[in-house]
Amino acid sequence: MNTAVKRLALPLGGAIAATSMIGATLVGTASATTAPAKKVVSMASSAAEAQKVSDFWTANGGAKFKAAAQFTDNAQQSGKVKLGGGDAAPDGKAGVVPPIGGEPKVTAKIKNINLPKTIGKVFFVADGNLYWCSASSIQSKYHNLVATAGHCVFDENIQNGALDYWVFVPGYYQGKAPWGVYVGKAAYTHYDFAVYEDFDSDYAFVTVYNGISFGGIKQVDKETYDNWQSPLKSTRGENYYVAVFKDAGRLGDNVGGQGFTWNQKPGQPVYVFGYPAAAHPDGDTPFTGVTPKWCYGKTFAAAPAAAFKAEAQIGLKCSMTAGSSGGPWILKYSNTKRLGYINGVTSLIGDADGNGRIDFATSPYFDSETYAIYKAAANLWSGSIVTSNGELVKKA
Repeated sequence: MNTAVKRLALPLGGAIAATSMIGATLVGTASATTAPAKKVVSMASSAAEAQKVSDFWTANGGAKFKAAAQFTDNAQQSGKVKLGGGDAAPDGKAGVVPPIGGEPKVTAKIKNINLPKTIGKVFFVADGNLYWCSASSIQSKYHNLVATAGHCVFDENIQNGALDYWVFVPGYYQGKAPWGVYVGKAAYTHYDFAVYEDFDSDYAFVTVYNGISFGGIKQVDKETYDNWQSPLKSTRGENYYVAVFKDAGRLGDNVGGQGFTWNQKPGQPVYVFGYPAAAHPDGDTPFTGVTPKWCYGKTFAAAPAAAFKAEAQIGLKCSMTAGSSGGPWILKYSNTKRLGYINGVTSLIGDADGNGRIDFATSPYFDSETYAIYKAAANLWSGSIVTSNGELVKKA
């Protein structure tokens, strides 16, 4: 469903940074001349902590997933917004990282847009409330990396810096997690976003543990019941029952992962995917947030947005409202393979002509510094949080 839009600029969704060596997979790569000031934020730093996060979301049949709302921020630009004139430009040679997997080449032309398997929702807690943003799996050494907006991950006003109980659910639909739930381990972003909330760096790369999925209920003896590491257990008379979980495996092995590209000139066509849900400023509600939507068009150098310290973002005409934050901007998207190269993530939205309808979105410009931060995040191993007998790992 392609749509067009209009209005103010308000943020849709976190933060991140890291360490080393995906270089062997690159084609025409380029690295920044100086290392960027990156920010690495620990999330669930151990498997035991990850268990607590998974318990939080999977309790009561995943009721918290259904209760979450799209993440928005009340900050916005007032009045009409100029669409062009920003400073987005390459700072070196363009480079690409190939996507994970891909399907056999098909010669037939396809009229409909096939949605990528890589997209989904990230869920988290902010100010005690349950929220979600959009995101996508992206290529990495261990097939365990998620790309989203910085404001869907990071909050400088909390002690740790990372939003609480952060998970990624690819293909999420009405409380269902078809490929499992993936708990965040560490988040990477540019120092300028983490500390100064500079939306020119409003991107985040999050490494996640292997997914977990529900494996059913089994009857056990009382000793096993008493020691079982999960709140999902019950008794019936003298019978004891516990929930069994499955290791869903690595994110990229299950849904693939988009490639990554940087230092691309504005003006190229991209597809933007996300889960818009909020009403337009005029009260119209065309989106539900239940199913993903898309926009397509050529990017342009977005006008500066002083309220967000944004001077070098790229923009696209698009009508997706809040909830689409963090959704991937994919260059050279293959409708048959459902893969391409992530060249941005939705950061701000707005109304350019002041008619009460969202009509554009922006993304931070992905340059050599973005690549350096992505490359660090793409080399962090995570692991499993499910034992061989279907129990979650022991709590700390």
